[in-house]
Amino acid sequence: MTSEGTQTPADSLATAQVVAHALVDGGMRDVVICPGSRSAPLVYALAACERAGAVRLHVRIDERSAAFLAHGLSLGSGRPVGVLTTSGSAVGNLTPALMESFHAGTRVVALTADRPAALHGTGANQTTQQIGMFGPHVRAAVSVAAVHDGDAAAHLRTVRSRIGQAMLATEGFSCDEEPDAVRVEPGPPGPVHVNLEFDVPLVPDAEDLPRLARQCACVPGACPPQTGPPAGLDARPTTGALPDLSAHGAAAVRAATVPVWRPAGADLSGFPELEVTAADPARTVVLAGHDAGPVAAAFALALGLPLLAEPSSNARFSVNAIAAYPLLLGPSGGLDGDGHPLSTRIERVVLFGRPTLTRPVQALLARPDVQTALYAPEPAPWHEPGARREREVGTLAELAQFAGHGDHGWLSDWQQASLRAQNAVEDVVVTRETDSHLTPHTVALALASTVRGPLVLGSSSVIRDVDLTWRPPGAPQTHVYANRGLAGIDGTISTAAGVALATQRRTVALMGDLTALHDAGGLLVGEGEPEPDVDVVVVNDAGGAIFAGLEHGEVAREPHLAPIVERFFGTPHEADLEALAAAYAVPYQRLRSATDLHNHLSRPARGRRLFEVRCDRADRPAVTARLAAAVRSTFPAGNEDERTVGV
Repeated sequence: MTSEGTQTPADSLATAQVVAHALVDGGMRDVVICPGSRSAPLVYALAACERAGAVRLHVRIDERSAAFLAHGLSLGSGRPVGVLTTSGSAVGNLTPALMESFHAGTRVVALTADRPAALHGTGANQTTQQIGMFGPHVRAAVSVAAVHDGDAAAHLRTVRSRIGQAMLATEGFSCDEEPDAVRVEPGPPGPVHVNLEFDVPLVPDAEDLPRLARQCACVPGACPPQTGPPAGLDARPTTGALPDLSAHGAAAVRAATVPVWRPAGADLSGFPELEVTAADPARTVVLAGHDAGPVAAAFALALGLPLLAEPSSNARFSVNAIAAYPLLLGPSGGLDGDGHPLSTRIERVVLFGRPTLTRPVQALLARPDVQTALYAPEPAPWHEPGARREREVGTLAELAQFAGHGDHGWLSDWQQASLRAQNAVEDVVVTRETDSHLTPHTVALALASTVRGPLVLGSSSVIRDVDLTWRPPGAPQTHVYANRGLAGIDGTISTAAGVALATQRRTVALMGDLTALHDAGGLLVGEGEPEPDVDVVVVNDAGGAIFAGLEHGEVAREPHLAPIVERFFGTPHEADLEALAAAYAVPYQRLRSATDLHNHLSRPARGRRLFEVRCDRADRPAVTARLAAAVRSTFPAGNEDERTVGV
């Protein structure tokens, strides 16, 4: 034993092996690894786990892209996914993805290697304050020291306990500081930070090398994934089991609620709470925001209510789903009579999920004459309890009492308005294609009849184009993913690659050119790495189109200010996407028609592909106005307002 107060350096490789086993025990099956020396002990331990079939590793050279890949893997699987970096500035590059993960509720585990605490403040290379670096953007932060008080076995038990606590925190559980003490507090899932101090030696010594070589020599994938230490690995002094949370019910298995793939068709019989008698008839609409899920469609069907569903709600199906609803609502959400007459008659709104796409929806939710309720059966990552205007309701039975069943003719009137609006939208979109060339709206409409696997939608204009043009199907035909946590354009290609790797299905990612250029590094996959089957479809209008639909579009009408708006908000460029694809060894194809798009995306293929659709950004304001006018022409007489709907 050492004397009191003396600290003994920990065995970095032994620590790393315990960490690797604890990650696997906690359900981790994918880890994204960025190269670096300080993280080497965990790399060797995870490589042995991969050889035993317990995890799948993905190597990426850019930490920012790697973190979004981990986010996409978690988004597509519901599991915790690790991203491992060396120390220093590498750690900071994880921040954008962790911010998105925090607000989206994905279970990203940031594994950051660090120098020993004794080197901090000394000017040591690649050394900075990493503990607490991510602040409020992680659900929990734990650290593992590079020293202990002389009891190596006790140190490793503490390491395992801390990793176990971090894994539980990704599911929404809060853990006390004391080892093995778990205090269950319902909370939203989200990312965590595990900071690992590693001291030299960072590589196996002469005694460890033969053992590590044996572990890494077995056939990859020969062993099935398992929850204990992989077969053939040296257990070294560890650990004790993780706390048993089976008694805590549904919250303990939250990770299992996100299946790897949602098949076409939805069983809406699995909501027994809907078998209740609703209150009196009411003019209520069901609003399904991001991640609402099929329960929103089931609720609308059960009560005979119109369903206004965003694409990434994954509730945009059934005969109750209303097409082109932003244009039917009008800019004021029906308050000023600038939308369809039905919009002015809305009395109540039931909200599922997070609404993020359009101003008409936000205006509707803010109307003082409309009662609103939010379905909140458990804490959500995107809002704090009590922070929103809507009354929060925890059960479907209570929600049904609030909503009431549809008033006589209420649903059928909305369905008729929806059909007319959808036909008007399609007439404009198809005419624009035959007139000259593909437009963003044409691309969005063509995807609806083509994509039958996972679909990732970029932020900015493309997801709104889909929202405006897609005719809701009778049953779900795809599952839509989108980074709506913070709704940024960051990491979209990498997110899509993660979804493709998680679902093991060809994934289509639709995005604008700025979104694609922002994450061009996501196209890079190293030799021998698991390759995602992903089609990146880029709507290239040589700049940012969304600002033309905001107040900046009005400013740009002033000739002296137009160049300022174009430079700072349009951000024009001359990037060559074909050359970019070639640089990353990605097959490229330019699409010139909707038939082109359908034919290419329908063909079986493996690996990455990039498709470009070139559009004229100057056309968008006129097309937006034509769409609004076409839908308005379907309104009953007396609705002649000529304002367009802002995004």
